[in-house]
Amino acid sequence: MCTPFIRNHQLNLIKKQVGQLQQACSTVSDPKVIESVRSNAPFKVMEAFPGATEAEQRLLGGFAPLNKPQEFQSYLQSLENYMLPFEKVEEKQLKKLFPKVKKLKVPDLAAMDLRYVTYLGWTDIASNKMFLAYHLNGRLVGVEGRFTPVQKKSVCFLCNRHEEVALFSAVTKSRPANASPDYYKAIGNYMCVNSESCNKNITDVTVLERFISDIVL
Repeated sequence: MCTPFIRNHQLNLIKKQVGQLQQACSTVSDPKVIESVRSNAPFKVMEAFPGATEAEQRLLGGFAPLNKPQEFQSYLQSLENYMLPFEKVEEKQLKKLFPKVKKLKVPDLAAMDLRYVTYLGWTDIASNKMFLAYHLNGRLVGVEGRFTPVQKKSVCFLCNRHEEVALFSAVTKSRPANASPDYYKAIGNYMCVNSESCNKNITDVTVLERFISDIVL
């Protein structure tokens, strides 16, 4: 049995590819089209696991020969045993990330299934602030920014899905040489209002890690 190695965003990618194959099997009559999806879907999954062992590759490609909805569902359920959860954090760790925020309200960590968390995100409506916590290069880092709801759906820059979004704007800590004392630069993007939904949709952490790096490094 493989040790846990599938992160939440990778599971979301697998679900997407499995769903495409299942849909093709259910709705497409042309065998050539189905076989094309059957070949391409596992390949796209493998791309997300460049260092996978042979055993892990067999598991990841296990949905390729499936045909029936219940078979796909059983396959996805079997992956739960191989989920690598978001590293456990405590309330005091989150508060330490934002020392300037008095009476920081943190999410209910005990109620979360950390297997399905790519990043921790929560809002403080009273102060119009959003907070993110993420393990970047083995270190827990936090980003605090202004949270401005826009009352409409748009594409989230993290999960690339059409959801209810807000403008999340954070001030970067990096400063050019010879910058004036009052220099600052804010980076803003449209982001899911509901981080739980975003965590269910996100399939790649490249943009997330680049954004956090631009803010904290």
